[in-house]
Amino acid sequence: MPSPSPTPTVDPAAYRHALTGALGPLASALRAVDRAHEGGSLNKALDTAATRADTAATTLQTVATPDNAIAGNSQLATALRSLGQDLKSARGTGGRCATSPRVELGTARGPQSVKEAGRALTALGYDATLRLPRTEQAKHRRLGNGAFVRDGSRGGLGRLTVRNGTSTDAVVTLTRGSQTAFSVYVRKGSNATVRSVNSGSYTVFFTTGEDWNSAKSSFTRQCSFEKFDDKANFRTVRVAGGTQYTVLTFTLNKVIGGNASTSRVPPGDFPS
Repeated sequence: MPSPSPTPTVDPAAYRHALTGALGPLASALRAVDRAHEGGSLNKALDTAATRADTAATTLQTVATPDNAIAGNSQLATALRSLGQDLKSARGTGGRCATSPRVELGTARGPQSVKEAGRALTALGYDATLRLPRTEQAKHRRLGNGAFVRDGSRGGLGRLTVRNGTSTDAVVTLTRGSQTAFSVYVRKGSNATVRSVNSGSYTVFFTTGEDWNSAKSSFTRQCSFEKFDDKANFRTVRVAGGTQYTVLTFTLNKVIGGNASTSRVPPGDFPS
């Protein structure tokens, strides 16, 4: 005859009650994350949910647990700690090169660990189901090569060609003083030419990265922000028999024999 199952040292009903009490506030906070709009509202909801995930983990580490749930309870507590860290890390910065928190959560390990631990306990008769916030997959938005992100009044004869031999797309921006003359999108491995550039001295900025967010005028991943140290000087002069005008080429990747140096630019100082 099979031996009878040992009587649990802790009342399963009491543990179920404690489990519900520990996870209830977190479940409510996770629903708020799911509803929140991106920005300050979502960041606040993420902070609250992170705090409650840590609190739930602490509670589970001290709760009286039936023998058959000890391993699952410990697994869930550890997973909740991880979830709390991921919720904090996912907070959006709101600045340039800001990946959506929902994209960050979509690649985080914590939420998946919580699902696995919850399933293990639920299979033993202890409901540890948590509905986790919706996530999004990373986007790969791009503009067409040569598309203008911004375009001011151009009526000169100057011509600028940009060669992008880097491994990511780029946006090149020319400014005069504090004013942006134009910004042009140059896909990786491509060249783009801007015509009718007005005479003047310009600072040439460029940003490279992946996934162009037009609303923020910035890439969201692998961003860099730089400028050429030398100005781009465009001149149009009348000479005997016609007109002379400036034709310039800027190469974003390092080339043998190239003499154009660049400097990093703080993201906040990059022209919008």
